[in-house]
Formats: sequence, C-alpha cells, structure tokens
Amino acid sequence: MWWRRRDDASRVGKDVVTEAGTTVETQGATQATPGQAYPPPETWPTGRLLSAAARRVERAWDAYLQQWDLTHASVPVLVVLSRGSLSQREIAAKMHVTEQSIGRVLRGLQANGHITRAPHPGDRRRHVVELTPAGLEALHALDHAQSVESLIGTSLSPQETAELRVLLIKMIADLPLQEEREEV
Repeated sequence: MWWRRRDDASRVGKDVVTEAGTTVETQGATQATPGQAYPPPETWPTGRLLSAAARRVERAWDAYLQQWDLTHASVPVLVVLSRGSLSQREIAAKMHVTEQSIGRVLRGLQANGHITRAPHPGDRRRHVVELTPAGLEALHALDHAQSVESLIGTSLSPQETAELRVLLIKMIADLPLQEEREEV
C-alpha cells in the first residue's frame, strides 16, 4: 500500500512517498509509516513544535482561567472593555472577529457576572457592554505573574524563559493582521 503526504512549509514542494513497512529519511527527519512509532519531537519542524507547546500551555491556561469562569477567548474582551464601555459591534471590530463570535463570548461573560449589557440610550438597536467590578477584579487577579509563568512548566530556566519571551514577542509583532483575526 502506498501513501503520500505533503511536507510542511519548511520543506515546500517535496512529497514523501513510502511503501507500508518502510521508513523514508528526509532532510534529517525520519518519517514513520503505518504501524511504526511516530518520529520523536526532535525531528518535528519548528512550527509543529511551537504549535504542540502552545496547545499544552493553552490547556493549562484554560484550567487556570476556570477559577474566574473565564476562557481564553473572554480575556481579550475584558481587556478591551477595561478601557471603557462599547457596543458589541465595536468590540468585534477591535477584536477583528465577527459580531456573532463576540456574541457567544459576551453571553458567557454576562452569565458569569463579568459584564452587563444594557440598551444604548440614544439608539434602541444597540446595546452598551460594560465591565462589572467582578469582571475588572477577575482581569486583575488572573495576571498574577508567578502563577501564569508557572503554566509553562519548569523545564526552562529563568534565563531561557526570558529568551523565549523575547523571541515570541518578536514573532507576534511580525504576524500579519489576518492571523490576529483568528485569535480571540
């Protein structure tokens, strides 16, 4: 049985074709075939490593946020609202997402007492979304630096963590706006 896969962006345009029961070595990375152990992380491309690490940290972050009945999607909304009241449309625009996406997040925040929504005094079609004292308190509490930093584990030294931060900030600053639209 033959199978084909398209290599990742770091190996653009290269196809790996293997026959069941064989392993093909490509650019220093061993490719597993069905029935064999998958290659270890040391052989993965950088983007995949970053994605796997991000998923693990995100799961830890989500568990941490549950203390305040928050999700990773609701925190940026609280940050935006900490600067003042806005309509749902304005929040969506600032977050670079659809009003529908923000609506789901706002319903959860309202149900947990982090925001209020009230009719706009000058436009009955709009609602004003406002951060509650409980929402502001949660926003300030969740940024306890030591607790948040502990979510990445203990495998990195403080110096390595500082270096990682510099590199991640550099990467994030260089991402195109399209990537930010998907990040709520």
